[in-house]
Amino acid sequence: MGKVTVITSGKGGTGKSTVTAGLGAALARRGNRVLIIDCDAGMRGIDLMLGVSGELVFDIADIVGGNCPPASAIYPCKTVPELYILPAPQNVRDEISPFIMKQLVSVLKKYYDHILIDCPAGIGSGTTAAAAAADRAALVANTEPLTLRGCDKVRQLLSDYSIPEIRLIINRFSEKSFKKLNAFPDLDAVIDKAGARLLGIVPEDPVSAGLAQKGLPIEGKSKAVPAFDRIAARLDGIHVPLDL
Repeated sequence: MGKVTVITSGKGGTGKSTVTAGLGAALARRGNRVLIIDCDAGMRGIDLMLGVSGELVFDIADIVGGNCPPASAIYPCKTVPELYILPAPQNVRDEISPFIMKQLVSVLKKYYDHILIDCPAGIGSGTTAAAAAADRAALVANTEPLTLRGCDKVRQLLSDYSIPEIRLIINRFSEKSFKKLNAFPDLDAVIDKAGARLLGIVPEDPVSAGLAQKGLPIEGKSKAVPAFDRIAARLDGIHVPLDL
């Protein structure tokens, strides 16, 4: 039975979907069978990041509507073996309810080692549906005060669904920019502000963002790859020292 992790953020622009794609690839490289579910109805983007947008015929709404069996709406990432995507609906009106999402994921988790659910930022209905189906959560934030402001509300929503494990991923971290901004004395203060235990730190890396936008796997010379590998190991239950 696979572990289901919702990946969310308090504000848009944190690089949450890039983190989802990078973690999915890292988990697959570890020998896991991984499914990414895109919950951002009307604004889906994971299919572009994984290079499968040109192949899409069905999406999650087609499964729920009985237009196709689940296997027909799940697409393999050709550049990363054992990584798959279930795309979000193109239209917001086809957004999946929390009850249906929970039922669907309970079936799909039997066939995967990990399911990552990428949802919209904030506490809207897409996040609510994703939270209803999750076993644990990764809250993606940057070190700017504005991106941390919404963490409390998102964390409360996740807690309302009795998700026992809520962890923090600090994304796009640059020590130089952090010191220049001088908004927090250190990273411990950032973690305290987010209100969640640290899962990992992903460095600022234009290479990984560029690869994702081109539909290419986040690997090779990207500085983010070792960080994603460490986080993936922790999600697999392996003790890896934190990056602080």
